[in-house]
Amino acid sequence: MVKNTPNPPRKAEDLSAYTRLDSAERREAADRALDIHLSPNKPVKPDTQDGQIFTVAEGLNTESILTTLSETLASANAMANDLAFDLEGSRRHVALGLQQLIELGTLLANRALDDIEPPQPPR
Repeated sequence: MVKNTPNPPRKAEDLSAYTRLDSAERREAADRALDIHLSPNKPVKPDTQDGQIFTVAEGLNTESILTTLSETLASANAMANDLAFDLEGSRRHVALGLQQLIELGTLLANRALDDIEPPQPPR
């Protein structure tokens, strides 16, 4: 009979250096797990104002915000364009009007991006 594994099997690398946690880390992890499971009714303070569901993360630079805005407007422009060519009559004119407004917003966002001074490299 032929064995697929060597006799004795090869030893795996010593992984104990990767699996050991010090007691402080274990205690913190256990406390977090217990807090989540044993205190589910703990009041959570919302990070947003009343009625606000979505928000933009704090600390973003203006260039990142404008770049994301440009990409979002480009996606909306593509969807409006696709929709416009599936419609006829006055509905098509409405969709093309929306596309034009989106394109104007894109031009404004791109202009604002052009006006931003590039960040200075660290010295």
